Amino acid sequence: MIDLHTHILPSIDDGASSWDESVAMCRNAAEDGCSVLVATPHQRHPHWWNDDLAAISRLRAELQSRLGPHPRIVLGAEVRADVAILNAVDSLAGEPMIQPLANSRYLLLEFGTEAGPEPEAVVHEMSIAGITPVLAHPECIPWLAHDLERLDNLVKLGALLQITAMSVLGDFGRGPRDSSHNLLDAGLVHVMASDCHNLEHRPPGLSSAAALIERKYGSATATAITITNPKAIINDHAVSVAA
Repeated sequence: MIDLHTHILPSIDDGASSWDESVAMCRNAAEDGCSVLVATPHQRHPHWWNDDLAAISRLRAELQSRLGPHPRIVLGAEVRADVAILNAVDSLAGEPMIQPLANSRYLLLEFGTEAGPEPEAVVHEMSIAGITPVLAHPECIPWLAHDLERLDNLVKLGALLQITAMSVLGDFGRGPRDSSHNLLDAGLVHVMASDCHNLEHRPPGLSSAAALIERKYGSATATAITITNPKAIINDHAVSVAA
């Protein structure tokens, strides 16, 4: 499996707090069946701007060095959609201000818990620019989570949707659980990731949620959202609009 959304780089945001925790998170993920982890520190977040891409790249390299070859760590970011996000997207053609997933055309995009930029406009403009936004954990965004019609429209405009394993399992409560299952029912999930932040409260691992999805939705869906689609993203290949 490939975990497309993790906070495994140490002391850079609200994820891993030390090298020891970072290494342990990665090894736990590998033991759970993940062969590739995409490190996605927050960017353009009010508390974690993280615009020094070279420094983030050095952290990734150091983490890989401490781990050895397995699991493989590739670089991305969880980019907050603020009022200037489209300017940041434009920068990808020159001196980038944000980090796409594995240097691909895909960008992990996070909308805030309170309404900000119109998601339709952001997704549309990104698509025109050749960037495919992967919307992070829509099931946890209060103003978006239960609006299936709007989420379906965002997919039609060019977005992909990433749900979180803990949401599927009900670890975040009934609301995110129900929303994630509604998205699965509607065929609107393209990726499932851990969004892991630590070893205890938000740990790595996809296997339990993948097993639940396989039982309820079938092996094809479980494989698509944990292996096939994430692999296509990090290899910069096309992803089907249905899981």
